[in-house]
Amino acid sequence: MISLITQWSNSPLIHFFILAVLSFIVGLIIRFTFFKILHFSSDRKNKKLVHRLSVRFKGSIFLFIPAMILLAYLPDLNLSEQLTNSLDNILEITIIVSFTIIIIRLIYFIQDVLLMNYDIDKDDNIKERQAVTQINFLRKLIIVIVSIIAISLILLQFDGVRKYGATLLTSAGVAGIIIGFAAQKTIGNLMAGFQIAFTQPIKIGDAVIVENEWGWVEEINLTYVVIKVWDLRRLVVPITYFTEKTFQNWTRNSADIMGSVFLFTDYTIPIAKLREAFDGFLEETPLWDGKAKVLQVVDCTERTMQLRLLMTAKNSPTAWDLRCFIREKMLVFIQENYPDALPKTRVNIEQVAKTVENKEI
Repeated sequence: MISLITQWSNSPLIHFFILAVLSFIVGLIIRFTFFKILHFSSDRKNKKLVHRLSVRFKGSIFLFIPAMILLAYLPDLNLSEQLTNSLDNILEITIIVSFTIIIIRLIYFIQDVLLMNYDIDKDDNIKERQAVTQINFLRKLIIVIVSIIAISLILLQFDGVRKYGATLLTSAGVAGIIIGFAAQKTIGNLMAGFQIAFTQPIKIGDAVIVENEWGWVEEINLTYVVIKVWDLRRLVVPITYFTEKTFQNWTRNSADIMGSVFLFTDYTIPIAKLREAFDGFLEETPLWDGKAKVLQVVDCTERTMQLRLLMTAKNSPTAWDLRCFIREKMLVFIQENYPDALPKTRVNIEQVAKTVENKEI
């Protein structure tokens, strides 16, 4: 290839630019051929897999192959030693960066393949959410490790940075103490992340109460967790919070949940009629999963009695809607059928009249 290029011009720089253009063309041809072969050789079952592969790796090989070709033929271009060394460093850095991108894209593709076996959208998805939590954490951890290795390899290409790094590693004093504390906190976050990923006090999609805020676990990152609050706000919590402090997890072992509604009524209301109405309202709504229902008198005061209505739903958002539905239906039922049984204050008129008469005498 070099002999053909040198026939067109005597300038080494022109030789380099011609080789660069040819390298990019070769890279495009290889990439195009590779994906076409994958597309035509795939059947219906693998069609989705090939599509994910093409999406993840689209453009990632664009710089890697040309940089490899240029680096291989660079010594044959008869460039000056200084220019050759500079181009050699640039090409090596380009190869490291592009290869790192390929590795990261490969990690994402492996994640896609693993997640294809799990249906996160079904109702009883606790096993799926466990797998998604672990896979997401491992993916983020591996990407961080690969990125650190890539940055280290890039820094090693420069003598000045290499010397500075060696001096920094062997130095003592305040800087060393600060780095030590930073490393300790980082390791603590990683250990908390490992503990959460594999012991799983929380999972992606869990309904939790954190800092008196009710919401769902939306993201679990290496150093923090994002809670999607019911009003669409986002609560960002350090990941160590879930290994050091107390919080509520409503869906740790199963997605279904028990909802409760409390009503205060007068003593004169017929409990049996309320129970019949409660059962009928549950039967007419798809929000109830049909597993459990109960109406109980749980407390009595000098003026009212407290009723607790328990019902189950397939998940926490549905349980919230079911509670609101039952609360509204039961209030309307009492208002229309037993308005006198609503909470009220009793006044004994006879006793008041006798008291007034005694005062007059």
